[in-house]
Amino acid sequence: MLRRAATIRLAAFLVLAGGCGAVRAEPPPPTVVQVSPPLGAARARPDQGLVVRAQGGPLQRVVAHSGGVPVRGDLDAAGTTWRSRWTLKPGAEYSVIVTAAGRTVAAGRFRTRPAGRALQLTATAPLPGETVGVGMPVILDFGSPVRDKAAVERALEVTAGRPVEGAWRWIGDTRAVYRTRRFWSAGQTVTVTAHLAGVRAAPGLHGTADRTFAFTVGRHQATEIDARTHRMVVRRDGRAVRHMAISAGMATTREYTTTSGVHLTMDKGHPVRMISPGRDEGDPGYYDVMIDHAVRISDSGEYVHAKDNVWAQGRRNVSHGCVNARPDQAAWFYSHSLRGDPVVITGTDRELEWDNGWGFWQLSWEKWRAGSALLAPGPLP
Repeated sequence: MLRRAATIRLAAFLVLAGGCGAVRAEPPPPTVVQVSPPLGAARARPDQGLVVRAQGGPLQRVVAHSGGVPVRGDLDAAGTTWRSRWTLKPGAEYSVIVTAAGRTVAAGRFRTRPAGRALQLTATAPLPGETVGVGMPVILDFGSPVRDKAAVERALEVTAGRPVEGAWRWIGDTRAVYRTRRFWSAGQTVTVTAHLAGVRAAPGLHGTADRTFAFTVGRHQATEIDARTHRMVVRRDGRAVRHMAISAGMATTREYTTTSGVHLTMDKGHPVRMISPGRDEGDPGYYDVMIDHAVRISDSGEYVHAKDNVWAQGRRNVSHGCVNARPDQAAWFYSHSLRGDPVVITGTDRELEWDNGWGFWQLSWEKWRAGSALLAPGPLP
């Protein structure tokens, strides 16, 4: 009996000892985070953005502000790295609070270094609030040459009411143009945001502020002009709404030949002064005239405009390269045109160059995308 009692007491001791061991298990190590730029920094690089990395567990939340404006960012799939979507504003103070495992694991402030020279967005097309045609590009002009085009292009955001595929193309060092793969859908709003604050466009050149504007895509209007048959048809939402007799370029020289291809209406004037190119007063073929209801479709002097030469319209091409129509019909076209309306011309042996005005639709989608800096970004010298 004594041996059995001792065995029972030993078993009970072992059970109690095992239970005590479970209670004394060590807690998991705390989550450790790294904030970049480091908290407390006084001259952080704004072009690097804000990055928070965690070790020992996932992040729950990252809250960052500057001047009351929140910094938007995203967690990776593992939940251990958070990155700001855009670069940071130069010369600004940022506050950061990081939460993990139900508690604050990092909190503090840092300041970004000020910009040397400021990258300015000097002009946009469309204009803010403008209603445009379905072929309208987005054109951004910068006040200084952009050397790191990939960095700037990454900061450009286009959001359409109906999702669309589009791409930027650089034309020189100061202009970026966005074109969709296919025409915009009619009747929607498009918002363009240039997240330029903090972007390093060149050594010593940074964006200092973001810029946002919106425009509306109006009805779907497209015009077909055949220089051989001397006819023009305007279609709206797929339905022919106007037929016109026209006269195109006489084609005695290259400059007097109307270009064939996909044009876009660019602007209009009533009247517009037109002067013969490359000729002085007194030279053969010189002219200096005021033309009514003129809608420009290229940079090489081509317009669709009014002209009271009904004897040629519908029969012969006698113009200096423009397309002219009867005054009342040209006035109708003028009043019903929006910037960015497609005008497709056929029947001549002179092709519209893709960089003649807004001839961007002359390029295939693959060739258009080849002008994007993001396809083959190079290192900044």
